[in-house]
Amino acid sequence: MGQKDITEKILADYNDIFADIVNVLLFHGEETVKEDELQDQNTVSMYKAENTIHEQERDVSKVWKKGEVKISIFGLEHQTKKDVLMPLRVIGYDGISYRSQCLSDAKEYYPVITLVLNFSNTRWDKNKRLSECFHVPQELEPYFSDYKINVFDIAYLSETEVSLFKSDFRIVADYFVQVRTNKTYKPDKATIKHIDEVLKLMSVLTGDVRFEEVQKSERKVTNMCEVIDKFEAKGKVDALHFIIGLPPSEIAEKTNLSVNEVQSIIDMILSEKQDKTENK
Repeated sequence: MGQKDITEKILADYNDIFADIVNVLLFHGEETVKEDELQDQNTVSMYKAENTIHEQERDVSKVWKKGEVKISIFGLEHQTKKDVLMPLRVIGYDGISYRSQCLSDAKEYYPVITLVLNFSNTRWDKNKRLSECFHVPQELEPYFSDYKINVFDIAYLSETEVSLFKSDFRIVADYFVQVRTNKTYKPDKATIKHIDEVLKLMSVLTGDVRFEEVQKSERKVTNMCEVIDKFEAKGKVDALHFIIGLPPSEIAEKTNLSVNEVQSIIDMILSEKQDKTENK
């Protein structure tokens, strides 16, 4: 299993996160699925192809139960890249879940619902139906069941939709929406419950290793304002190391800034460094 999948599992495996995602994306924020009604579901399954046993694994899967009655199986699949074969993958995951029900001694059966979370900065423009994955001859169309998948573009959620999240997933969704719409991110001071898991997930989804560097630092953070403050502090230190020995004109060329802008940054960093030295 790749590091990306492991990291995503850590956060979404929490029942409060999982229930929150399902409630907002499927039930418009109504607390239809409660976190204490969710039970972990085996995410690993086996299948045989060309006389060889293969293993496939979902990102996260949980059973929704009310009392002793199983209502549904929910599966989450995280995507940072768009997969044209996603309908084939999802029908494979769902099919295994249905087959498991057939092989069990259960007296009642229940539906399987998969949510594909698209974390890219553009809308999902790849296949959403089986019929888009291959050509279906016209004479077979009346007999073909066109399976579709449920894709949610996280970066394209509305501000209202983002505000409906009650768990730490609101922080994640808000980041992607702001970066897409504003090309920047303005954090808030909301306390993050699963801080380590959120920062690890953000590091993987964005490719920005500073999230994980903050998570590993000695001074712990509790909200995204503190995270961004540490980003900026580290950036100034890095900039100070970078400018030593380099003329402003060369820095300007490397950073696409004007010489005046570079000189202003140098003066600010050196001034701050001098103030810290005098105050010691």
